[in-house]
Amino acid sequence: MPLLRANDIQIRDPFVLPHAADGFYYLYGTTDTNPWNSHPGVGFDTYRSHDLIHWEGPFPAFRPPADFWAPYEFWAPEVHAWRGRFYMFATFASPTVHRGTQILVADHPLGPFRPHSAGPVTPADCECLDGTLHVAPDGRPWMIFSRDWPQVTVGRYSAVPLREDFSAAAGEAIEVFPVNAAPWVKTPPWQAERVKENLPPCYVADGAWPFRLRDGTLALLFSSWTATGYATGLARSPSGALHGPWVFDEKPFFDTDGGHAMIFNGFDGVQYLTLHQPNSPAPEHPRFFPLEEAGGTLRLHPPLPS
Repeated sequence: MPLLRANDIQIRDPFVLPHAADGFYYLYGTTDTNPWNSHPGVGFDTYRSHDLIHWEGPFPAFRPPADFWAPYEFWAPEVHAWRGRFYMFATFASPTVHRGTQILVADHPLGPFRPHSAGPVTPADCECLDGTLHVAPDGRPWMIFSRDWPQVTVGRYSAVPLREDFSAAAGEAIEVFPVNAAPWVKTPPWQAERVKENLPPCYVADGAWPFRLRDGTLALLFSSWTATGYATGLARSPSGALHGPWVFDEKPFFDTDGGHAMIFNGFDGVQYLTLHQPNSPAPEHPRFFPLEEAGGTLRLHPPLPS
């Protein structure tokens, strides 16, 4: 199998799982070439690398069983190690069930991943996407997710507690924040027709990623649109609680048509951020940036060779 570089891989919403047991980084993401507009979903592929530059793959990580509830819009898989197994949080859509994030499970990062929760664990009456794992200081697992703008107009982030085995929600969802609370977030340019028709402006909330700054502050990466296009910014909760209050940077730290970012620790002791770029038009590619925190802000170094 020939090795690939980042520019050979079409992927949105990249997620990297470093797996120390075999020394591989596993790359997941939206890998269907057309995940939009009710186009039939194929599944999710994964790639693996020892150095974040040369990649093997694709390997089929998930293919839907014949009786799978969702036929399309397979988006944003993340894979988290939890108590000896690997859990994929992924978004799916159906004409009869609200879009939501379901949890899948496998015994190895390559899969095959199989349905674990009974359908989405996001609220049944909500259009949701981009679920991600957050483990609270007390060890309790939560899923942070996005509420989708077509239903709520102003996209927002919410969170739901999970059962310890990730099989279902363990309580009601709570509000985190509306995406337009950030001063840099704008209505996407493709919403111009709504403005012409005097409809309320819509704001898109994509790809949350919770992490801790060096001083212990709970922080959240998130993506939306700014005046220059698709971008990624940072929010902080000084209280350490998901319900905030949240403080937002005045400007995004990445604003060159890329987003849905996450952070991971490299085997080389370096911290990295990955996102997809461009956001539009296709093909989208993964980018890997060495990351530095300085004074509570994030500074990206030049990306790895692609």
